[in-house]
Amino acid sequence: MIEHAVRVIGSHMLQSVVNQWWRRRQHKPRNGLPLLLTTTPPDSLEDTVGVERVLDILGDASAQVLEHLHEVNKHLQFWQIRAQGTERDKVRFMVLERGPWAFLQGVRQLLRSLVWDSSTQGLVVAAAIRITERVSMLTDLRNRLAVLNGQLYMEVAKMGEKMNAGQRSRRAIAECVVAVLEAMAVLEGAYDLPQADESASSTRPFILEFEGMSEELMRGMDWTNNELHNALELLSRNLQTLKEFLAGLMSYYQKPRKLVRHWIEYSGGAVGLALVSGWVVQHSRLGGSDDLDRWLKQAREDAFCFLDERVKQPLLSIRGEIFDTFQKRHRGVGELGDVQLTADSLHRMVRAFVAKTKGDEVASKASDQELMEIMMSRYEEELSHPVQNLLGGELARALLIQVQKLKHDIETAMLELNQILRANEINFAILAALPALFFAVVLLLLLRKPFIEGKGAEGRGRLAQARRRMLMVEVEKAVMTCQMSSDEGREEDAILDYGLLIYCLDRLHKAVKKPAEKSGEWSSLRQDILDLAKPRMSTYYKLAIAARMERVYDCLAPMPK
Repeated sequence: MIEHAVRVIGSHMLQSVVNQWWRRRQHKPRNGLPLLLTTTPPDSLEDTVGVERVLDILGDASAQVLEHLHEVNKHLQFWQIRAQGTERDKVRFMVLERGPWAFLQGVRQLLRSLVWDSSTQGLVVAAAIRITERVSMLTDLRNRLAVLNGQLYMEVAKMGEKMNAGQRSRRAIAECVVAVLEAMAVLEGAYDLPQADESASSTRPFILEFEGMSEELMRGMDWTNNELHNALELLSRNLQTLKEFLAGLMSYYQKPRKLVRHWIEYSGGAVGLALVSGWVVQHSRLGGSDDLDRWLKQAREDAFCFLDERVKQPLLSIRGEIFDTFQKRHRGVGELGDVQLTADSLHRMVRAFVAKTKGDEVASKASDQELMEIMMSRYEEELSHPVQNLLGGELARALLIQVQKLKHDIETAMLELNQILRANEINFAILAALPALFFAVVLLLLLRKPFIEGKGAEGRGRLAQARRRMLMVEVEKAVMTCQMSSDEGREEDAILDYGLLIYCLDRLHKAVKKPAEKSGEWSSLRQDILDLAKPRMSTYYKLAIAARMERVYDCLAPMPK
């Protein structure tokens, strides 16, 4: 009795620890789209251990299948773009984008075609055959992987539903593993190699065969721990077989590497680098010359001079203008006072002139403009007899008033010009610093561009936002395609379309995670993505969720122009 009690207490304690571990496991982050399994822990320790191992294996399986699907789709998109190109693009690809040896063969075939046929149809046909073979094979391979991917997610979702409905966890696990192993049979078969390649035309086709289930596993679904272990090991071995098979097959169907596609540019760069290196060695101390040292010294002095004239001095000038504004204000007040003194002197001279010629009463009532008009009128009268009025009249006094008026006008114009120049001193300093500012902005854009482009849809900016919105377009298309296949009763096509939907959602999940976490939208957005992945949810609700995602979340909303 005591041993039984101790055993029961220990079992309860161990079950509590496992339940805590299960809850922690459900919150373990995944890079891609998680499996569609409920978070309810199994009732027994034995079933918990089984679900743990199944989740590990199926999680790895889904990640591997999605990775294979992404790799195949990436190469397929490359060949589809080449297939949509013009004849000139296809000839260019055959001659210039397949490496040096293919370049020599392409030039020879091109010359032969021009001499005998006066056209390039031979290269165009060869390019079309080459591209069509790859598009056909990669499309078929992508569809098979999508079927496996869709079947895997559907079976995991069914397993969670069965466990919630009260079915024994061990039996639900067995049915899920068996269904996944049977779904992998869609990938089995012979895969022909491209016949357009001389190196592959004589090679035997690749044949993919998975290891089948043993008789012990086929007898029933009530597996023991040993049988469950054997089934999961079999699934792991088949996944490894698939990985090795695709690695060998894709070497024939993958797109040419970037180094191969741009080998002419890289070759030209290497030749240019070699010439520049030889020239540098010739003018360096290794070649017995001090030219390089003198040039470097001169470049250093020019750089310091540029920084001093275009950066340091303009910045000091701007700082001086900002902080010396109040110090220079008294100078402006003094200059304005000088102008005012000249104006007052002119006013007194004109007033005295008018008072002498017209009387004090007229001088006291007239304005400055009227005083000036009276003075000019008398000045014109005095000019009628200049010699007589110069000696005995008021002509000399009027001329002196004219000189004072000219002085006043010149001082006023100089004051306004000085104010304009002072107001634009900061602008002149900024204009002097513009070359350095332009150079800094260009350098920043050049250094920033590789980091922005490398992140793709996960980055920031308008381009990354557009890519995420295009992923949403692909998700909506996949949802509609699934519904159309289901309405027409095409079950196999429905599973294929569901697998492609899962692939689109996985890409969207990876693309929006980082920006959504920064904006605080990730928890809600993640749940919406999981709802879109549920196989039994209505298409109407899925499209409503997709429309809400594009409208509400900042990482998917259109950016303002």
